[in-house]
Amino acid sequence: MAKYEVKVFTGSCVYASTFNDVYIKLVGTKGESERSWLKGLFSSVNIMGSKVNTLDVHCPTSLGDLILVEIDKRPLGIFPEDDWFPAKVEVNCPEGNTYFFPIYHWIDDSEVHRFRAGKGMDICFFCIFYAFNFPRKTTERRFLQVLCFHRQAQLKLSQLVYCREKWTSFDDIQRIMSNATEISEYVQKHWKEDTFFGYQYLNGVNPMLIRRCRVLPDNFPVPEALDFGEGSLAEQMKKGNIYLCDYKRLDGVKARMINGEQQYLMAPLVLLFKKQDDTLVPIAIQLKQTPGEDNPIFYPSDSEYDWLLAKTFVRSADFTEHELNTHLLRTHLLAEVFAVSLLRNLPMVHPLYKLLVPYTRYTMHINLLARKLLISKEGVFTKYAASGCKETKKTILTRSLTSMTYSSLCIPDDIAERGLEDIPNFYYRDDGLQLWDIIFRFVKGVLSSYYKDDAAVQKDSELQKWIGDIFKYGFLSQASAGIPHQFDAVDDLIKFVTMVMFTCSCQHGAVNTGQYDYGAWMPNNPTSLKRHPPTTKGTTTEATLLETLPDVNTTVHGMAVMWLLSQQSSDFVPLGQYPQQRFFEETPCKLITEFQGELKILSAAIEVRNQSLDVKYTYLDPAKLENSVAI
Repeated sequence: MAKYEVKVFTGSCVYASTFNDVYIKLVGTKGESERSWLKGLFSSVNIMGSKVNTLDVHCPTSLGDLILVEIDKRPLGIFPEDDWFPAKVEVNCPEGNTYFFPIYHWIDDSEVHRFRAGKGMDICFFCIFYAFNFPRKTTERRFLQVLCFHRQAQLKLSQLVYCREKWTSFDDIQRIMSNATEISEYVQKHWKEDTFFGYQYLNGVNPMLIRRCRVLPDNFPVPEALDFGEGSLAEQMKKGNIYLCDYKRLDGVKARMINGEQQYLMAPLVLLFKKQDDTLVPIAIQLKQTPGEDNPIFYPSDSEYDWLLAKTFVRSADFTEHELNTHLLRTHLLAEVFAVSLLRNLPMVHPLYKLLVPYTRYTMHINLLARKLLISKEGVFTKYAASGCKETKKTILTRSLTSMTYSSLCIPDDIAERGLEDIPNFYYRDDGLQLWDIIFRFVKGVLSSYYKDDAAVQKDSELQKWIGDIFKYGFLSQASAGIPHQFDAVDDLIKFVTMVMFTCSCQHGAVNTGQYDYGAWMPNNPTSLKRHPPTTKGTTTEATLLETLPDVNTTVHGMAVMWLLSQQSSDFVPLGQYPQQRFFEETPCKLITEFQGELKILSAAIEVRNQSLDVKYTYLDPAKLENSVAI
């Protein structure tokens, strides 16, 4: 008689336990056990779950190597069928070895669910047994807090939610900053300054647009003889001190009506100059793509409010460029592509599934909520952003997709292509490159332990289907994007997986977490503007600027959303932490520990650096980065 000690772990999430009867069967290479009742599970029901139940399974002879466990549940007596969230099953065999079966899925029916052993096998072995349907339900209960966040954010400003009046003073705008952060207070004090305007292109929420300028665009006729105190524009371009931000993706799009008034959205071109003191300042702004007499180029030497209004139109354009391209497309929607393809093509015990599934946590659900609450017909973004029109969003996203190349998603390549290797005080680059290297080493170690040579990669049909789906549905089979449609080498796989992990964790953190910091003071990040940009100089006053800013209710709704999106989730899981154990082999477990150690060292270094900064850059601190696109 062979005795197997079976331990069934219920997850620690809310309402993980069940009142239903649970049954389990062991399946091995030499036979299978009887279907056994997991006694006492109903008596251990608790709201928070996190329970271990043990039973002994007796078999006439050894089952051989365990392949999978079968689990099902049935309603008990008067209790209706309810959900259960098993975490894993651990089986101690009579031969002395132990098998682990990772689950981490909700079971909400009475069907039989099969789970394979979590220890990695030969890659070709995956194809033999992957004939089962694995449950992939993730809890939605956690997202109730998202709705609460939004209501709470609006509640504090409830008396202003329906106010369609314009702002009459900057003091009034300041009074609504009830949830101010250290950075948002700094923004309120320094938003007019050229040095802070330039700083945001490096370390604000959209560090993805700026690039070195060696030759002026034909549609931006700034005189090359222009002298701004440290030499002519032509001389400074040769020295590599001139940078360009071009919002051409916004050209010609139609802004929506808000509160019955037409809104305005420009497609500016901005030149910036790196001064001898290493600060970055704007030196020329053209608000529309086509030059002309009614489209003047603004300079710092213009009147105070001409220059400030021009910068305000730029900041509003940056809001749209950031939200639709940098944030929505390049993190949320791209992460969804990775997640769907992962769940569609890879079995749960595939090493790549185990490696990447923590980086897909909540992504599908948060995107569903975004579609429902933010960008739907009645969504907050749709109603209170200049670019909220359906056709406008579609146009900008379509244009943005053409710029989403493989190299632009890999931070070492992207920084090099934009010529930003040596621009000082670029903390997004500094922290991001270090994170990329740490993730790359971790991914290389894990995947190299499974894929011993290029042939192993080429023979893995499930892996090839995963990248094939990403190429087809994420990048519309556009070879020009540079995204591989198949993997031919281990090195190619390692780089791509590094990009996936970086995008879902680091890149999203960099472009998401600071939204309230830089947007709580609305004039620095207006979601919309009410007046047409000036066609001549010398006519702008403070009153003109206030009349151009969005109405009170538009401001309040924008602030509420940015506050919501900047919040850390209550069940936050930082980068490199894995509450759900999926790897059991010595090599990946050791690599995870080393990975966590490297991230901890980087976090400490970032904290030390930030102590000397007026504006701390924390968005790529590993301790503050979530594993996945979860908010």
